[in-house]
Amino acid sequence: MLFCGTAGWTRPDWEKVVFPPREVRRFHPLEFLAQRLDVVEISQSFDRPLRPELVRLWISKAELNPRFLFTAVLGRCFTHDRVVDPASVKAFKEGLWPLLRAKKLGAVLMRLPWSFRFTKENREFIIDLRRTFHEFPLAAELRHQSWTLDEALGTLMDYRIGFCNVDQPQGTGALVPNSFVTSHLGYVRLLGRGGDDWANEETAADYLYSPQELGAWQSRIERVAKHTTSTFVIAANVVAGKSMVNAMQLRSLFGEHTTFPRRRSGLAETRQRGTAAMQLPLGA
Repeated sequence: MLFCGTAGWTRPDWEKVVFPPREVRRFHPLEFLAQRLDVVEISQSFDRPLRPELVRLWISKAELNPRFLFTAVLGRCFTHDRVVDPASVKAFKEGLWPLLRAKKLGAVLMRLPWSFRFTKENREFIIDLRRTFHEFPLAAELRHQSWTLDEALGTLMDYRIGFCNVDQPQGTGALVPNSFVTSHLGYVRLLGRGGDDWANEETAADYLYSPQELGAWQSRIERVAKHTTSTFVIAANVVAGKSMVNAMQLRSLFGEHTTFPRRRSGLAETRQRGTAAMQLPLGA
């Protein structure tokens, strides 16, 4: 199954651009999004644990679309500050249980820093995160090119961590567009191409993809979807609601309720052939 959506929904610059003026609004933003998209990535979880009662409200607001799912970003304290203490872990998991129990949690995304390179220490760290959050379907956004090495991809595959294929401004060491598959979970994020510094996320996100640029990603996304159970395509170019425009274009591009024939032996074949076979290059 393929799900197209946007990263977050609470930015002030979405008012009167994505959503109607506040004084005439008669609905919750998630009700609006659930009528137009298939998934939303919860960005609030990056800064703080989610409150279970608020999560249950979100689920209820999106229930008009039965196939609508959520993904959530793993907390900054774990991925950036590397503080993985029991109290923080427990608090974070409490916010995810309502989604998991309602079968509305598509994935938890570990967004690692842009400078997070493949090293022995970082390999062990990402394995520790996988073990800590073993109850949840995990994907990893690894923006440095070193994570495309066979050993790095093999680590993700061995520990059932989905590879998040990203589109971002290019630069030395930046991950280039690809269609890697390392688990039964597929994840694609379009970060935007604003500016020429792939480490400047806000500048990159101030970018509207053209139909031609989205079309260049279509084959990559389809290849990922054919080798996974679920694939989430998230437009993260959130400045001034540009992600909403591109997410709706992507959903239209693939059609509603999209399914792809899946090769049941795909991952097994990849194991036999070596991790290099997990790369599915389809051109820039």
